[in-house]
Amino acid sequence: MVLDKISDLLAEKKDWQEMQNRAKKLPKDFYQAYRSIQKYMFKMGATDWHIFNDIIELFELAVVDGRSPAEVLGDDVATFADELLSDNKEDWRNKYRQALNDYFAQKS
Repeated sequence: MVLDKISDLLAEKKDWQEMQNRAKKLPKDFYQAYRSIQKYMFKMGATDWHIFNDIIELFELAVVDGRSPAEVLGDDVATFADELLSDNKEDWRNKYRQALNDYFAQKS
């Protein structure tokens, strides 16, 4: 069980590093936008770092389409990030609510 946890943590660390390396391959303006959004989201309480994969993928597609970060993010980047966070928090909220209810259902 402990070895499984350690293995999972190492896999997560590897996934994180691979994601960061993908981000570093973005054009400079996209990478700077990514890092700014990432910093903002961590300050705002992002709990699931996998959301950054979605942002990188969005930016990679925008680069292929010849779009700029401003075209992708719009005028209010904080609102863009907040909407991603609220979608993400809703998923986690539902997960935690279900886990809590399942726990007490087992006790009955």
